[in-house]
Amino acid sequence: MEIELSEKPKNPIIIEGFPGYGLIGTIVTEFIIKHLNAKQIGKIIVPEIAPVVAVHNNQAVDPLGVFYDKKTNIVVIHALTTVVGMEWKLAEKVAELAKLMKAKEVLCIEGVGNPTLTGDGRTFYMGKSKKLATIKGLKRLDEGIIMGVTGALLLRNDIAVNCIFAETHSQLPDAAAAAKIVAALDDYLGLKIDYKPLLQQATLFEQKLKDLVSKSHESNVGREKNTQVYFG
Repeated sequence: MEIELSEKPKNPIIIEGFPGYGLIGTIVTEFIIKHLNAKQIGKIIVPEIAPVVAVHNNQAVDPLGVFYDKKTNIVVIHALTTVVGMEWKLAEKVAELAKLMKAKEVLCIEGVGNPTLTGDGRTFYMGKSKKLATIKGLKRLDEGIIMGVTGALLLRNDIAVNCIFAETHSQLPDAAAAAKIVAALDDYLGLKIDYKPLLQQATLFEQKLKDLVSKSHESNVGREKNTQVYFG
């Protein structure tokens, strides 16, 4: 596992979003990349992940891309593949990237599963940022369980980590919950983002991501079955 970069921004804010509950992280980071018109400056190369690649405008899209917007000095880590089993190593690489760029903070985007949710979900924050506590609609997360790359990053003391979570009812893509995080990010970072297009494109957006992550998962499962060794 290694990081490959064509340029190294200085003191950016890094936003990371990995597939999890509701695919919140993936939906939010893709929306931000498009809004900022951020350009790709690198990728995280992981030989263990399934060789499933999305194609956009006749170009292959890296499963773990690193994007940058110079105007806002924001770096976005965008994941289009399942990373189950690689969370600790990926957290290490995110931390390595943050140190390399001397990032101001790593802002983690994540979905929080709530199977009993019937209406609009809540949004939460976690971290030492005093500004997050002032964002309208965000509640402090006092109790809960955080998993995945974000969970691994929260256990580190060598980088500044803040998080924004959105409640979602299942593991199915949830653009509505993602839109709430986009609205919170807009207040927090002053990006002037209109989240309404995300809601309008929700069905198409959700299905595309669902299909891609599902195929990636199926490929990983298939490879695991093919490499199992049996003793008898």
